[in-house]
Amino acid sequence: MPRPTAAQLSYGSCTVIFSTLAMLLLSQTRSGVGIAVIAVSALMLGLLVAMTVPMPKKPRVVALRKPAAAEREQTEEPVLTQS
Repeated sequence: MPRPTAAQLSYGSCTVIFSTLAMLLLSQTRSGVGIAVIAVSALMLGLLVAMTVPMPKKPRVVALRKPAAAEREQTEEPVLTQS
C-alpha cells in the first residue's frame, strides 16, 4: 500500500476536525455515547476523504521515435568511390 501524500493527510485531518465540530454543534449532544458516535463517524469521513484524493501519477517515460525518413537517411551511408 503506498504511503499517503501530504495532501491526503491534510484533507483528511481537516475533514475530521471540521466535521466533528459541525456535528457536535448541530446535534448539541451531551452524552458520552453521542460524542463517541460523532467522533467515529468523523474519523470514517476523514478516511474516506483522504483515500479519494487522487494520488500523483508516476511520470511516464516515452521513447521518442524518429520519423522513418530520418532513419533511412541515417542508415544510408555515402559511398566513396576512388577515381
